[in-house]
Amino acid sequence: MSPKRGSDSDRFLPVAVKAARAAGSILIRRYGKLTPADVSAKGDSDWVTTIDHASEREIIRILMREFPRHTVKAEESSPRAPASPYQWLIDPLDGTSNYIHQFPAFCVSVALQRRGRLEVGVVYDPVREELFTARRGHGARLNGRRIRVSRRRRMAGALLTTGFPVRAKRQLGLYLESFHRIFLKTPTIRRAGSAALDLAYTACGRADGFWEMALAPWDMAAGVLLIEEAGGRVSDFFGGKRYLEEGHIAAGNPAIHREIVRVVAPIFRGKL
Repeated sequence: MSPKRGSDSDRFLPVAVKAARAAGSILIRRYGKLTPADVSAKGDSDWVTTIDHASEREIIRILMREFPRHTVKAEESSPRAPASPYQWLIDPLDGTSNYIHQFPAFCVSVALQRRGRLEVGVVYDPVREELFTARRGHGARLNGRRIRVSRRRRMAGALLTTGFPVRAKRQLGLYLESFHRIFLKTPTIRRAGSAALDLAYTACGRADGFWEMALAPWDMAAGVLLIEEAGGRVSDFFGGKRYLEEGHIAAGNPAIHREIVRVVAPIFRGKL
């Protein structure tokens, strides 16, 4: 008698990893080989390449082959599918501008929601061959090793990451005020240009906290689960849970997250 096949829930993470690695292979093969014809503008300071599309197609192909009844919400396309409690959130190339300029800070991000709750998250950096994975209730890992958020309890001496609001330039003044106030508490702030990597680095303790405005759900979803499963906290700017809907996010270890919200909430309250 053959062994009983595992449930779909046991397969979600391995399939997400397979899809992310396959997409990462596409990115690396074409890294540094783009031509002007490969790059086009989606909007002001928002770029897309033929590689974004190729990476996304490969992710969707792998996911839909295994889970044809699931839905997909992706940065470059969202193919039609029957209504399903399962939805994949995909960013095939987070850090496109970095990729275009051969600045080695970009990744693939794949996450799965079930009825709005994040269940699986994968962030893959193909340059460093770093695979960040999380499954709800099973912790977060980097290349198979368990990771935890940092233990730093004060903003003084903390390293924070952030991103500029390129999709919300009319709110730049508010963002700069938040940057100013946080900078006075900890001047060690980094902006690398990949929100998914920033969140993954927060999950493994390389950064103590993160905040950014006007992100898309696929920018955040996998990284959010990584941080939560690594013992951290994630919220909107007011301590609530509307970050995936509204795009404004604060994250970190519990102490630093609390301090970020304490600083930014008065700045943005009533103005977003």
